[in-house]
Amino acid sequence: MTDEYRSARTGGFVQEAPRLTNTFVQDRTLRSMLRRFLPAAMHVQVEADLIRFGELCAGELVAAALSCEDNPPVLEQYSAWGARVDDVRTCPAWRSMKSVCATEGLVATAYERAYGEASRVVQAAKLMLFAPSSGLYSCPVAMTDGAAKALEGVIARERSSCGHSGRSLSRLALDELRRAFERLTSRDPALFATSGQWMTERMGGSDVAAATDTHATPLSRPANAATHELSGYKWFTSATDADMAITLARVAVPESGPRVAGNASLAAFFLWTKLPANDTGTGSLRANGLTVERLKRKLGTRQLPTGELLLDRAQAIQLSDVGRGVPEIMVLANVTRLHNAISSVGIMRRILQLCRDYSRRRIVDGRPLCEHSLHIHTLAKMEVEARAATVLVLHIALLLGRTEASTGDKAADAEPLLRILTPLAKLLTAKQAVQVASEGLEAFGGAGYLEDAGLPMLLRDAQVLPIWEGTTNVNALDVLRSVRGNRGSVLRALIDDARTKLATVDTSIAGTGVGAVSQALALCERFAAEGALFTREGNTAKASGVLARDFAMLLARAYAASLLFEHSTWRGASAGDIVTARRWASGLLLEGGHAAALASILPPLGIADGGLSGSAA
Repeated sequence: MTDEYRSARTGGFVQEAPRLTNTFVQDRTLRSMLRRFLPAAMHVQVEADLIRFGELCAGELVAAALSCEDNPPVLEQYSAWGARVDDVRTCPAWRSMKSVCATEGLVATAYERAYGEASRVVQAAKLMLFAPSSGLYSCPVAMTDGAAKALEGVIARERSSCGHSGRSLSRLALDELRRAFERLTSRDPALFATSGQWMTERMGGSDVAAATDTHATPLSRPANAATHELSGYKWFTSATDADMAITLARVAVPESGPRVAGNASLAAFFLWTKLPANDTGTGSLRANGLTVERLKRKLGTRQLPTGELLLDRAQAIQLSDVGRGVPEIMVLANVTRLHNAISSVGIMRRILQLCRDYSRRRIVDGRPLCEHSLHIHTLAKMEVEARAATVLVLHIALLLGRTEASTGDKAADAEPLLRILTPLAKLLTAKQAVQVASEGLEAFGGAGYLEDAGLPMLLRDAQVLPIWEGTTNVNALDVLRSVRGNRGSVLRALIDDARTKLATVDTSIAGTGVGAVSQALALCERFAAEGALFTREGNTAKASGVLARDFAMLLARAYAASLLFEHSTWRGASAGDIVTARRWASGLLLEGGHAAALASILPPLGIADGGLSGSAA
């Protein structure tokens, strides 16, 4: 009898766990893209900061994130003496993330614009590192950034319309919005504030025009900055512990009588979640007409307090004209959709970093996994997905930065691309994240299924990404609306931009990849022209609607391919960059895929004709 099972009874072998090292240093694609996008002196400064932050994200923040997972929020509705308190209790690790967000400038960087048009790129890079180490604090950061973007626009609009006729905010209200914006974009942990977004009601969140039942009553004699009182029930509010929120409500339209359905009576509003308890504005705070009815029990994102809120005469400031509520909210939503894509990249990169390290520690058939060709092939396919998502997201961040910090043609050219690329990136990267996270867990065998390994939460948290900020179908239909809304000019801008990028590629190096991308783009163009995307009637139009997801997915993948090929032509590119582009492009025209689905409703010209050039205009 041997001694190895006599005491511990577990044997002598202990599998080494995967180790996470500096998350920025490990990310070759991110580092390469930053070298390409940033001027040399700026790059030196930014890279030094990201190396420091990458170390934090691999160590101290990971431990805090795990603590958030192990200590989810709890709602205490009543005190021991029966008083309604609605105290959402979060763990110290969750609360510490708020200070990290402030000091690291995770929101502020975008609005300080110290890096010019690259400010959003620098912000996105930092958020990619932060998201999988944030304990889901990346969610309040996204909504805080979206609220800051919305308030910045309202403040600028009020400034430009000063002295003109039409609805305008009182000085008190405008000062209150400026104070809120200052707090949303502060680097001071004592001043920094977070925001929620409250759109989803009991009928659901995708069709807010029909589902919004919260009503806004104008204050006849406002005693402070508030313009209305809001009453309603918000069924799904993420970051329930936020300091403020942007929401939708219905306003009575005098000429139409009582509140009317649809967009016509909707307006966007801002409110603080708590107000001063006395008239002096100092001392303790009280709930602003809000009660937390319950916290949601969710598949993932358990670290994040998500609740149902009852609004009972909550004081709010009207941000938009009546009838312009949804467009105002979309300013916020487009920012949060970009954050959604950033988080998708972050999760993919994190699971890949762990998989790669584990492949050197796990021995199978006498060799480490990293020496088994099948395993490496599997990781390579995951890597291609992550790289394509990275270049797409950083490109969109650059476009957004141009609209905010540049002028003239640069800003004007970025606008239509952003309109269609934002929902495209959101729907594509979210699906990629779930796929890659699932494949990543499988790479650990049974250990990947164990909660105490800290791995399953990556998959659970990834699953929210295709759902939050519009499902895949909702975003696909949004893409169709962006194409229909201007008779194809947005689609034309996107396809022309992709073709310009492909024109710089040496086809002798790229192989058949560029041809495959060109065919995919031509098919999307032809589908738009011949698939009745510009009409809402007839069998062809109905078929086009059914294939909206295939159209959006193929368009997103084809454009991402053009970005990969463009990056592979950069003087600092590696041999792996061209291999990545070729592998990604090789999947565009697979039988049974998105391209085949689109071709199925078109005349039999087929996808093999690389010369297709039907106009979408």
